[in-house]
Amino acid sequence: MAINHAGGSTVRVEQVDKQYDSKQGTVQALADINFEVSPGEFICLVGPSGCGKTTLFRILAGLEPPTSGEVILNGSTVTKPNTDMGIVFQEYHLFPWQTVRENVAFGLKKANVPKDERSQRVQQLIDLVGLEGFEDSYPKELSGGMKQRVALARALAIDPSLLLMDEPFGAVDAQTREMLQDELIDIWRETNKTVLFVTHDVEEAVKLADRVVVMGRNPGSIRGIVEIDLVRPRSRADPEFGEYYERVRDLIHT
Repeated sequence: MAINHAGGSTVRVEQVDKQYDSKQGTVQALADINFEVSPGEFICLVGPSGCGKTTLFRILAGLEPPTSGEVILNGSTVTKPNTDMGIVFQEYHLFPWQTVRENVAFGLKKANVPKDERSQRVQQLIDLVGLEGFEDSYPKELSGGMKQRVALARALAIDPSLLLMDEPFGAVDAQTREMLQDELIDIWRETNKTVLFVTHDVEEAVKLADRVVVMGRNPGSIRGIVEIDLVRPRSRADPEFGEYYERVRDLIHT
């Protein structure tokens, strides 16, 4: 199973609404969410706490249904997680009793990939995320940044065309976060995946994304979509970076 260089998914989010029933009555968590993602595009979803980013993420991943509307992945409506998507959460969700190698191999084992092919694929991914030499380590022996690399390698193992990431670097220190951002861009270029990346950090969104989908709250809705026309690697010291940062922030606070 070679790494896919054929390009990522097409994603369409069409008129997605989400309502919850509460003691106070019906809560409108999301209202009329519409956007499209092209194959191989890196999209960041950004917005303040309580704007429904995580709810939208769960709908995109097929972990919960919208009240109305739909998410279409490569022409099919998403109703549950599938092998076309790899999911990375802020919490690493690694199996503590399994080594790095075994954690990365989990999805391949479930898919009955033959042992030789599985072991070749796992080593390829461990090398890709920079964990050579840690194949036989257990999660408790790894730093936060290393655990997140294992989670990323595990999500990539089934060779999904779409990578869904929910605040994946939120639990690591600032220095590790910056390093992981750079590594993620390298991996994205190497694999041509489509990436949908949820963050509350405007700077992270401007650094990573081709386009930033900006959400507001009450109810959760899209305030605007900002195309980031900057070459990579991007520097905060660049005046244009600052201009994009302010544009995104202004949209959040309107």
